[in-house]
Amino acid sequence: MVRVFQPFDLSNEAAYRDWRDWKLAACPRTVGDLLVPLRDPRRLTPAERAAILQRCRQANMALYQVSGEPVDKAALRALGRQFGLEHLDMNLRADEDSITTITVLPEQAGTHYIPYTSKPLNWHTDGYYNPPGEQVRGIVMHCAVEAASGGANLFLDPEIAYIRLRDENPGFVRVLMQPDVLTIPANLEQGIELRAAQSGPVFSLEKHTHALHMRYTARTRSIVWKDDPLVRQAVAFLHDLLDTGSPWHIRCHLRAGQGIICNNVLHKREAFVDAGSNQRVLYRARYHDRIHDTVAGPDCYGERACSG
Repeated sequence: MVRVFQPFDLSNEAAYRDWRDWKLAACPRTVGDLLVPLRDPRRLTPAERAAILQRCRQANMALYQVSGEPVDKAALRALGRQFGLEHLDMNLRADEDSITTITVLPEQAGTHYIPYTSKPLNWHTDGYYNPPGEQVRGIVMHCAVEAASGGANLFLDPEIAYIRLRDENPGFVRVLMQPDVLTIPANLEQGIELRAAQSGPVFSLEKHTHALHMRYTARTRSIVWKDDPLVRQAVAFLHDLLDTGSPWHIRCHLRAGQGIICNNVLHKREAFVDAGSNQRVLYRARYHDRIHDTVAGPDCYGERACSG
């Protein structure tokens, strides 16, 4: 009989405590703990694949370093497929193959989209403006060319954020799971609606795996939080948590040949500086799939049955 592990059930405190204790002990705290050297991302060895899965089970993310030939977008696609990442998210700025080349664009190309500038990016998960059936659950992002200076990323596992919120006040989690707690207004350009307004929860559970998914942005413009005192308290606590830091905040300056594969963890980017023709270039593949086989708990760590 397959046992469904449900630590995110607010009525099941015992399951939550068991999982919480395991999570806080197992979750990596340094870049070195997360980094996996890869020979060829197109064809991982069993040991390389197992090492990435272990880190994704513990922290919902793994960092990798490729020491061989430069990694192109086809290699990135092949890497994702080895973890069940198949259904790409086609967003407005993605390339024709649905994998986005992130670099600084000239002003006329639409640099009001902050990812395509050298400005800092605040805390968020990707695709927070997507409808429920098209949430971004998995990401592979690869650094092809690093910036001349700056551009470091900070990462935080959403399950750690969940723990901190629930420990402070279970009511915070309850209100952040409401289906109308966070609304992103419609995206309009020159009077044309490119994307309709989208409401949804911050925390939700996937139907089959019961894995936690987080939808969040720290932006203060073009965003509407539900008008509720407890929502305001929860959001303020989360903002402080992200900005203050914790032992589980990971700061990483991705170098050329390095990347991240993750279940859409919380992340931000520091400002950076390019030097002449040496411009920072990242490739980003966003998926509607979660990394396969990465639900784990204290007494079923790594077993597929725990996915439900």
